[in-house]
Amino acid sequence: MATSQPATRPANPRFSSGPCAKPPTFSLEALAGAPLGRSHRAAVGKAKLAQAIDETRALLGVPEDYRIGIVPASDTGAFEMAMWTLLGERPVEMVAWESFGAGWVTDAVKQLKLNANVHEAEYGRIVDMGALDYDRDVCFTWNGTTSGVRVPDGDAIPAERGGLTICDATSAAFAQDLPWDKLDVATFSWQKVMGGEAAHGMLILSPRAVERLENYTPSWPLPKVFRLTKGGKLIEGIFRGETINTPSMLVVEDYLQALAWGRSVGGLRGLMDRADRNAKVVWDFCDAQGWIANLAEDPATKSNTSVCLKFTDPAVAGDAAFAKAVTKRLEAEGVALDVGSYRDAPPGLRIWCGATVETSDLEALMPWIDWAYHAELNAKREAA
Repeated sequence: MATSQPATRPANPRFSSGPCAKPPTFSLEALAGAPLGRSHRAAVGKAKLAQAIDETRALLGVPEDYRIGIVPASDTGAFEMAMWTLLGERPVEMVAWESFGAGWVTDAVKQLKLNANVHEAEYGRIVDMGALDYDRDVCFTWNGTTSGVRVPDGDAIPAERGGLTICDATSAAFAQDLPWDKLDVATFSWQKVMGGEAAHGMLILSPRAVERLENYTPSWPLPKVFRLTKGGKLIEGIFRGETINTPSMLVVEDYLQALAWGRSVGGLRGLMDRADRNAKVVWDFCDAQGWIANLAEDPATKSNTSVCLKFTDPAVAGDAAFAKAVTKRLEAEGVALDVGSYRDAPPGLRIWCGATVETSDLEALMPWIDWAYHAELNAKREAA
């Protein structure tokens, strides 16, 4: 039982699940090359945007025949764009095991009013991906940021499928091995694994998705900001850096710096290894305690980025006030910021372990979680 405060503190207490910690080498001075006060349509602006697309492709290993576009409104905007422009041609399988997936279900069923089969799982579990009908379009989240549960691999997705697979990959990209041949659409934001700034989303389309866009017109009207085709043809400029709306060139420069840092730590493999090492620190801590556990029930589905934890001590299990008090203690001491569970998730902690977090900071944090838990448990008993 931890009765005194640990001697070592994390050098960086930022463990938020988005926006996430900046890369360890980040500095404002590194953004000096941003073409501020210039049009994004000027040659320098278009070059920076094209560079962001090209370097994203190279770092993630996205196939050359896939399109990559920078779109507004972060991952949410990118996924909504995919749903509103691609769905409706055939029935759809809507898959949800956390809050954002549940939001996509709401849009499909109540807003677009699609012919949808809805598959849901409780927090800590995932849907049986092998039981889905892939001749329908399938919308799912690869890594549940609010549940800490991920798809372990793409083996359940058939290579020969009639429908499109539309994947929200925002907490997985750059930290998990995404099987591009199994994904027709993937979306993510810069603010997660790469520690970029918010508001910009990435939309990745397979040739099958492009074919759908060029041969299918939804029955509903599309806002200008969602339109990816003109005259039945893909607007190729979007995928060369000619964005639909005005991007922040400062944010683009920040993303380019993050990509450069990603290359410096070993590329995609290095980024994945950093996230794996980080998550293992938290997993090992939980395994050594009798009062806290990973929210993910199946070890194969444990997220290596957004690690969600629950208190298992019967005296406080499910106690939202207790969980909130623990997070407040950690924040008051300046050792962990923004580590409370998502508002719709079971009470507990949510610790970001993506590549921009240093393993040493997580190692320093674990004794503080032990201290905060026991300190709050003692306070609860004294108040009873």
